[in-house]
Amino acid sequence: RHRCCHRPTKIYDDGVQPSHTTEYVEKYPGYGTIFPPESCKPKPQSQEDRGRMDGTTTFKSDYLPYEIVTRPFRPQAEYRPKSGKIDLGTIYQRDYNPHKVGPVILARPRERKHTSEAKVDTVPTYRDHYRLWKSQRTESCKVERDYEPPSERFGNPSTFQDDYIPKQGNPPPSCKPCDAKLPEGPFDGNTIHRTAYVVHEMEPLFVRPREEYKPSDQPFEDLTTHQRDFKGMPGEQAKSCKPEPGKLGCDDPFKGTTEFQDRYQPYLVTAPEFHKPREYVPPTDKMDLKSSNRLDYIKHKVAPRPPIKPAPGRKNTGPFQGKTTTKEDYQPWRVCPRGLIRKEEEIQKPTGRFASLTTFRSHYLPHQANPPQSFKPIQVVAPGLPFKDETLYRTEYTPKKPEVCPGHDPDALGYVYVNTDSQGHRFYRQLSPEPSESDHSPVPEEVPAVS
Repeated sequence: RHRCCHRPTKIYDDGVQPSHTTEYVEKYPGYGTIFPPESCKPKPQSQEDRGRMDGTTTFKSDYLPYEIVTRPFRPQAEYRPKSGKIDLGTIYQRDYNPHKVGPVILARPRERKHTSEAKVDTVPTYRDHYRLWKSQRTESCKVERDYEPPSERFGNPSTFQDDYIPKQGNPPPSCKPCDAKLPEGPFDGNTIHRTAYVVHEMEPLFVRPREEYKPSDQPFEDLTTHQRDFKGMPGEQAKSCKPEPGKLGCDDPFKGTTEFQDRYQPYLVTAPEFHKPREYVPPTDKMDLKSSNRLDYIKHKVAPRPPIKPAPGRKNTGPFQGKTTTKEDYQPWRVCPRGLIRKEEEIQKPTGRFASLTTFRSHYLPHQANPPQSFKPIQVVAPGLPFKDETLYRTEYTPKKPEVCPGHDPDALGYVYVNTDSQGHRFYRQLSPEPSESDHSPVPEEVPAVS
């Protein structure tokens, strides 16, 4: 019987308290002398300070540095074309078996046109439900007023006139330094690049000579795989689905009426009214051209500003003063040439021939391998006797009757549904035969279904 101690979800809550008994507790009782195994999880105890950690590792103590030898440069080998003929045969050409291919049958059905001679009713729903309303045109509410210029003078000053205060600008002080002496001696233009650079001779770059084109003497094979493997199958010519050009209709003129003539009703159309513009009438009064600037502006008598440019006839006869801030403040320093920053090579380059002797070849000592000892047991039991394959499980095992859940088919197994608890488990009761007067059998117990 399956029971779980989950908390109720209040879906089928009928007030029954949850059972905390599990299937494991019922079928496997505890023993007095055997205790459950202890957990391997470490206990949360605080570790004591064991002193300062030593920074020496196994790699630092056991590592022995080796002498580093630079790898020699391998020159590029000269290209030499290979001799011989290229085999252009493929696996497809060798393993392909040609087979006959028939014409493809079209899976598309034949097009069928459904025509009818019935007349189509083309009256839409809009024509049946729409009715014209007699509406009047609304009049304009705009009031036309003529422009009247102001008669009084505008006397409000602007914000610029109220807040502006004229100020006189002061010339900035000159930052030109005093006279200084020119440096003595010539300028030393030697740099570190000029003194430390060593010119190396460049080897000429290997250029492969261009081969002359030689046309092939053999004829060009223009036969493709498709032309060689595809064999056209002779078939019948496809029949045309086009109908025969027969003459339809009659040569007599049409005497009936069309649907457009039956449905169309002529309406009375009036010409649109065009708006006639008003005639331009020039004003009779004189235009007032006075503005606020003309009325409020006060003229001032101001002398013209003198030009900053010197007079054209004035020339300076004295010597030219070519002193600048850079010449006066900058003093060249006597710099000695700096030595090389590059360190000297500690490992000398090998001059002899490469001996192709590796570390493994020099340190390897060949050993003679001994065959491993065989652990195969000696045949003690005679092979003629039969093998006893009886085990303790086969002799003491008793098969159990498989339990069938009553929730799959309760009517066939003889169960009746009782109720459902708060965890969602359904309980069933087994039907018992009608009791007689002499036989008083107990009421069958409720059996839950396996969820």
